[in-house]
Amino acid sequence: MPGKIHGHETRDLKLPKNYCFACGPDNPDGMHLQFTLDEERKVFVSRFQLGKRYTGPPGHCHGGIIATILDDAMGKVNKLRHVVAVTKEMTVEYLKPVPLDTPLHVEGREVSVHGRQHINTAEILNEDNEVLARSKGTFIAIDPEKMFARFVER
Repeated sequence: MPGKIHGHETRDLKLPKNYCFACGPDNPDGMHLQFTLDEERKVFVSRFQLGKRYTGPPGHCHGGIIATILDDAMGKVNKLRHVVAVTKEMTVEYLKPVPLDTPLHVEGREVSVHGRQHINTAEILNEDNEVLARSKGTFIAIDPEKMFARFVER
């Protein structure tokens, strides 16, 4: 599974468009995050820079956008198990303000899997690899054919 990983693609499920706010290439108002798999570390990584439209405190990112980025990074990790999983719950630690107009990256990794329950973590880091925010989430594997049936291309 090398290379870029987009949205909610799976091997057998073909959605006509991907409007995911965080990673969907078809959402004109979305963030267009692109993730790659670091196969050696089994970590999904996205490099990005946040513009003024994501402002919370002056010069810094809004906390909801930080949570969105972390959630999407953790969600990508489920691809290691070839499952589609939805967020059940997540916690976010805001350690340092996340600056705008600065190169950043997010890394998502697996912690454990218990049946349909997947526990993942993610961190947003700056160029000096300082952790600015981190999260831990529980994801529940779903049957995408059932959940997305009316959106699937036939």
